[in-house]
Amino acid sequence: MTTLAHTMMNAARSSDSGLAGPGEIDRYPYPETPGADRANTGWESADPELGRMGRRSGGSRGRGLHGQLVQQLGQMIVSGDLGADRPLVPEEIGHRFEVSRTVVRESLRVLEAKGLVSARPNVGTRVRPVTDWNLLDPDIIEWRAFGPQRDDQRRELSELRWTIEPLAARLAAGHGREDVQQRLGDMVDIMNHSLGQGDVVTFARADAEFHSLLIQVAGNRMLEHLSGIVSAALQVSGGPVTGCDRPGEASLALHGSITEALAAGDGAGAEAAMRQLLAVHPEVERVVPAPREH
Repeated sequence: MTTLAHTMMNAARSSDSGLAGPGEIDRYPYPETPGADRANTGWESADPELGRMGRRSGGSRGRGLHGQLVQQLGQMIVSGDLGADRPLVPEEIGHRFEVSRTVVRESLRVLEAKGLVSARPNVGTRVRPVTDWNLLDPDIIEWRAFGPQRDDQRRELSELRWTIEPLAARLAAGHGREDVQQRLGDMVDIMNHSLGQGDVVTFARADAEFHSLLIQVAGNRMLEHLSGIVSAALQVSGGPVTGCDRPGEASLALHGSITEALAAGDGAGAEAAMRQLLAVHPEVERVVPAPREH
């Protein structure tokens, strides 16, 4: 197995909770607000486990308190707990989640970039309707997949992948780059070894790398921008997956067939193998698990 393969397998086993250490929280210096003044803020109706940042080990793709707040507010918006046109008052958020003004401000900026909120002078920050969301954002894909819209999100991702990946496989066959062939082969080797070891985490990461790389080398820059969507889809389509439902010999063999077709410059063969891969175990009912920890 190559050095890249060993490196990736070791990295897959590492973890980082992203939590801040002692003294890193610059809390708001607010006095305790009387209950009557907070009666209709709506934060008390939210999941109490979302109330204190330190209670959650998960985070967004960022690190520390900022990433955690982005994830928690994003999940609340996407799930409908914070409905459209809902005002988001930074002071209330800071008090509720016990984080600094800086953390709140930067988190709201991230959510604004994703289309989830808008900030306007003399109006403040408000939740935007779903029609304004960037539905191709990997975080939003994940939040939708673990919320009330999970069935719609799963179906939409499946339909999108059926459009993107067979085309990418066919186009990638015309590029014949040795370095790409080596990396794709490395990913197949990692998946093969991980399958034998029962290491589904490493398998899933190698699988995501395989599919992302395939799209990136298709020679179409618009398709390349969609590689993050495929990676997100692999993470939420049923746990550690292989581009279909679950790790297995059949899907592993099809990854190998795609690699061989690419090496031979066989675009039609690569496309056909990808379609087969996406259809592995169609009779298995997909069940979306609880959100993964970051």
